[in-house]
Amino acid sequence: MSGEDFPRRNGISSPCVDICVIHPEARLCTGCLRSIDEIAGWGRMSEEERQAIMADLPARGPLKASRKGGRRGRMARGQ
Repeated sequence: MSGEDFPRRNGISSPCVDICVIHPEARLCTGCLRSIDEIAGWGRMSEEERQAIMADLPARGPLKASRKGGRRGRMARGQ
């Protein structure tokens, strides 16, 4: 997926899919696969910096399969 394949939010390219859950070990968002630092600095980055990060996101993809279901999953497991 190229950077142009990602939606734009407020005129800024973004991989956000509104699933904002940080994976406890990987420390990446399970929705967009960005780190907390990447998410926090996204609006201050140049378009070139954002495109470089978005080009790297597919390599982080296996993390999505390891999601445990967020709050609903924890409640089902009694945590």
